[in-house]
Amino acid sequence: MEKAEKAEKAVNEGEHPEVRADAATGPAGVADGVWSGDWVAERLGVELAGDDGLTGLLGLALRRNPKRAHLLVSNVLGKHVPQSPSVVYGYGWELGRRVRELLGDDEARRAVVLGYAETATGLGHCVADGLGVARYLHSTRRPVAGLDPAGGFEESHSHATSHLLLPEDPALLAGDGPLVLVDDEFSTGNTVLNTVRDLHGRYPRRRYVVVALVDMRSPADAGRLAEFAEEIGARVDLVTAASGTVRLPEGVLEKGQELVARYEAESAATHESSSAGASWPVAQFPAPLEGVAETSLPGTRGTARTAPTGPHSDDDRTSPHATRINLHWPHDLPDGGRHGFTPAHRQRLEAALPSMARRLAHALPHNARRVHILGFEELMYAPLRLARELERDTGLEVRYSTTTRSPVLAVDDPGYAIRTRLAFPAHDDPADGPGERYAYNVAGAGFDAVVAVVDSAADTPALHAPDGLLARLAAHTPRVLLAVIPSYAPERPSMLPEPLRGPDFSSYAPEEVGWLLQDLSDVTLEAPTEEREEAIQSGGAHYAESLPVEYQPSEQYQALFHAALDDSAARIARAVGVVTETVLAERSPRPVLVSLARAGTPVGILMRRWAQHRHGLDLPHYAVSIVRGRGIDANALRWLAEHHDPRDVVFVDGWTGKGAITRELAEALEEFEKSDGIGGFSSEIAVLADPGSCVRTYGTREDFLIPSACLNSTVSGLISRTVLRADLVGPHDFHGAKFYRELAADDVSVAFLDAVCARFPEVADAACAQAKELLATDRSPTWEGWAAVERISEEYGIHDVNLVKPGVGETTRVLLRRVPWKVLARAGAGSDLDHVRLLAEQRGVPVEEVDRLPYTCVGLIHPKYTRGATGADGKAVTL
Repeated sequence: MEKAEKAEKAVNEGEHPEVRADAATGPAGVADGVWSGDWVAERLGVELAGDDGLTGLLGLALRRNPKRAHLLVSNVLGKHVPQSPSVVYGYGWELGRRVRELLGDDEARRAVVLGYAETATGLGHCVADGLGVARYLHSTRRPVAGLDPAGGFEESHSHATSHLLLPEDPALLAGDGPLVLVDDEFSTGNTVLNTVRDLHGRYPRRRYVVVALVDMRSPADAGRLAEFAEEIGARVDLVTAASGTVRLPEGVLEKGQELVARYEAESAATHESSSAGASWPVAQFPAPLEGVAETSLPGTRGTARTAPTGPHSDDDRTSPHATRINLHWPHDLPDGGRHGFTPAHRQRLEAALPSMARRLAHALPHNARRVHILGFEELMYAPLRLARELERDTGLEVRYSTTTRSPVLAVDDPGYAIRTRLAFPAHDDPADGPGERYAYNVAGAGFDAVVAVVDSAADTPALHAPDGLLARLAAHTPRVLLAVIPSYAPERPSMLPEPLRGPDFSSYAPEEVGWLLQDLSDVTLEAPTEEREEAIQSGGAHYAESLPVEYQPSEQYQALFHAALDDSAARIARAVGVVTETVLAERSPRPVLVSLARAGTPVGILMRRWAQHRHGLDLPHYAVSIVRGRGIDANALRWLAEHHDPRDVVFVDGWTGKGAITRELAEALEEFEKSDGIGGFSSEIAVLADPGSCVRTYGTREDFLIPSACLNSTVSGLISRTVLRADLVGPHDFHGAKFYRELAADDVSVAFLDAVCARFPEVADAACAQAKELLATDRSPTWEGWAAVERISEEYGIHDVNLVKPGVGETTRVLLRRVPWKVLARAGAGSDLDHVRLLAEQRGVPVEEVDRLPYTCVGLIHPKYTRGATGADGKAVTL
């Protein structure tokens, strides 16, 4: 306890206990007079020039990369070259101390340290430790579903270029304190410039500090950082352990690629059956160990028990290739800086490290003298700290390095930095797909034991497979141990509000529907119909960016609505029963009804009431926004997924026309599953009427008058169409809509519902019988409506299916909200079209009777509309 308290005090004061005094001197990069870059230098003419000791810090290797053939291999980073963990940690910590001296204590407390994935995630964390009081974040190539990036940038020379910034706390990067950017080498400055350019636009600040082990910029690149700082009006400082340049002769890239290709071909012939499992040339190293028992070895510190392999086991058990160690990693302590690491986190880690290192030491064979701690790609810091603690508290010779994505040529030569290589499949289900991963200079190094440290996301069957990392390691060391650190999963509170409900939003009762929308009632969104149409057709605006002026029905038109409701209430009630019974039988016994606002909302309420009337079910019901060309509201889907099983969600709409929204929903849900990793939502819409034959779940396929199509908000809870506009709807907002409270005197929303529900008892038996018949038939969509729309579009010279609106409901919308050109009516259509004929007369729109029309009517929007295409009275002009 005393040691933990001392460590905590030291961290608070910006110091670290027992940092090795000789850490900054580093290892000798020259062994027996041979520099680990000689092999590349002799063959390609590459030279390092700069500070004394530069060759001690860096060696050279070759890699298969179309942008840069050579690779500077750090001897003190702990990535490719196994190194004393005290040396690795000491370099980063000392750089952090220099940054703290540069900034001063006050600025250091306000600083954020940002490390680069994958190579500098551990280095950046060590720099943050040197500052002592700074928060830390590293970039990542591992996306997290539902966690929006706070930034991102490209690393142009890397083999995997895209970086994400995913802080758990969205405000982590929003302060104006210094931003400290840490990378292993500062070669061209492009990565730093890309980062600062991205972040400065989002979170401008006055000061940046660039930290690197080595500054290897060319003279041409050296002045770019100062120029960029002047351009953005910020101060940029540079802190490095050493500096120099790489001198590259002409044609070095091509020569390097040729050299790699030649060694690859030679190695493929020589090492075809290599047990290293590498598909690239690898060095010769001692043959795999044979006859090593996979159970407890005599004289080990711990006792291993045979157990099946599998991810996320935390018992002290063995797999066929490794003994598992339970470190007892502290609950809710982040495994690193992927989502942010605070000084408070650092204190918890310091207190827990001694006991974790003791568990590790206890699991090692008693005769082990040389032990290797092998980290995992971006997981560099936690394995480093464990290795350093083990080194300090035991007499063991401990070395540390990590696996990597970077493919590098291995050559067994003292003058080459990468002597051996183990290749194995990726084992953390990477977002960019499967691929090889590598561990360098581990095979043949004579380690008595290797401890692989991974996070739980990487503890998969692929890790334990016959060709996986553990098997590769087991072939070259007497004992492999596996320590799994829980992958930290940010638990961000939902930024989304609860659904809006009546009477504060809509005239429906609060239990009837929850609106997953934001209230824009106080925003002026309406524009004259002609202006909207001209803007939409010219491409100057999207139809969802504004609202049409709400139609004020005349007394004659309202009388038509009530007459139509009296005539069709029973037919609507029967269709409601059929579609609801179909959903309950086929989709879910307790569905979550989600109406597509706003036409779907009255239908969703009627379905909810039917389920209550017939089955005593109290079904949840919501309304969400879907916008043609923009998709469904992704935040509404996230809310639904948080509160319900997506497999229970049934999307509801009023009717189908040509099926555009059906297609839109399917595409949007597929895109949502890719972006958020949330599946289970079905794109199959349930509708009251399906005259276009676009869906499987419907109440009827007749094209008849549904009275709710006659009106706008006054039959839909006084809610407007939904709005999606960038200046009003942010990335964490629901789509918007207005509540027209001022139209309450004309509201018939509840009256419409009550009139239909009153007919439930008389149609119930017939509806249930019809539903059973439908369930036994083939209801596959034929999309005949879409085919008819395409034909009409060409026959009438419109050449745009979006301007053809089939069906009574869609035609009514054209007359109420768009600039209509003409209405096509099926010859002999009766009272279902009375309200259409009245609206057409009021707007001066011709009604043309047509034979063989698959719909009762079709509304045509004025093609190539401008306000000059109407007469002086504002009525339509035939083209």
